[in-house]
This record gives sequence, C-alpha cells and structure tokens, in this order.
Amino acid sequence: MYSIFAKEINAFFSSLVGYIVIGVFLIVLGLVMFVFPDTSILNYNYASLDQLFGIAPQIFMFLIPAVTMRSFAEEQQTGTIELLATRPLRDLDIVLGKFFASVVLIVFALLPTLLYYVTVYQLGSPKGNLDSGAILGSYIGLLFLAMAFIAIGLFASSLTKNQIIAFVLSTFLCFFLYSGFNYISFMPGFVGRIDDVIQMIGIDYHYDSISRGILDTRDLIYFVSVIVLFIFLTKVSLERRKW
Repeated sequence: MYSIFAKEINAFFSSLVGYIVIGVFLIVLGLVMFVFPDTSILNYNYASLDQLFGIAPQIFMFLIPAVTMRSFAEEQQTGTIELLATRPLRDLDIVLGKFFASVVLIVFALLPTLLYYVTVYQLGSPKGNLDSGAILGSYIGLLFLAMAFIAIGLFASSLTKNQIIAFVLSTFLCFFLYSGFNYISFMPGFVGRIDDVIQMIGIDYHYDSISRGILDTRDLIYFVSVIVLFIFLTKVSLERRKW
C-alpha cells in the first residue's frame, strides 16, 4: 500500500495537480470570506467561520472529483492497471494507497485555512470571541466529508477509462448523496411522514450536525460506513478485470 501511496503523492506534487487543487480551494475561499460583499466576514457584526464551512462542501463537490477522476481511469486507459495487478499487491492495498494519498492532498489544502481562524480570532471583539469548539467540530466534519467524497470519486474512476465521465459521475454522486435526499424529503408524499428519516440518509444532515460542534457517534459511524462502502465497491469494481 505504501508504494502506491508514495507514487500518488509524488504524482500530485511533481506536477501541477496538487498545487492547482490547493490554490483553487484557497482562492475561492478567500474570495467568499473577504471579498464578496454578501458573504464577507468584514460585513458581519460577529466573528464566525460559518462562510468557510458553508461553501467548502460545494467546492469539494467539484474539486475532489477533479482529483480522483484520474486515479483508476487513467490507469485503465494507459494499461498500467495491468502492471499493478502483477505486483504483490492486493486490490484493497491499491485502493487504500490512492485513497490516503488523496486525503493527504486535501489535508494540505485545509491547513492554510487555519490562517482564516487566526484572522477571525484577532478581529473578534473582544479578541478571541470565537466558538473554537464548534470550529474544531466543523473541521472534523469537513475532513470526514472530504474522505467520503474521495471514496465516491475513486469508485466512479474505477468504473470507466474516460476521465471526463469519471468526473461527471463522481460529481453527480457527491451532489446526490450530499443534497439529493434533502430535496427528496420535500416531495409531497414524504413531508410529515418519513421526511426526517430520508434526510438522515444524506451526507448533508450528518455534516451539519458535526459542524455545530457536536461529535455524535451516530454521525461518525455514518461517515465511516459511507467511506467503507465505497472503498469496498471500488475494490469489487477493480476485481472485474479478473472475472
């Protein structure tokens, strides 16, 4: 697994992929938090990072599929997936190596956002008038959300040789699992009956819960289950070449 992990990390940072991902993420967040008048924290009367954790899932919904779309699609297109199969590696090792490499890239993208925390901390009146516990919970929720999107993206990439198709499919799955169930719950047949149950199936419900600073084990189990499910589906998808 480590060899795959090292190979992917080297691929990210020896090309422009890693730097573009981190740069785009930080630029968009910076514009939302400090430039756009409707969302700028400078126009609010209280210190908060709600804008960061509100817009980050939407950015991840497009950014993470762009990172994962090449993971297996490119390997299948160039034929290098067959070389991996000849190595003494299990399919699970290959999937986990690519998964953790993508997680590290997203962590590198999130680390500079701590400067936003410091900035808002200093701008508070009095200084430090900030709910640090809720912010920590939001960061944990954002990391779990990113890992879920990465697992979904790897699965989508394993289904096709075309990177564009992998990107579109991954973006759709991320959007549907994040917001789709929330929209479905508002359908006339579900409102007032099982709308709350349907909302609990979606990622958005559990991300919002953790973002309030409440680390409920049910939310953590949900995210772990989604991650494990899509890693397993990716492994099964890779095993198709042996069938």
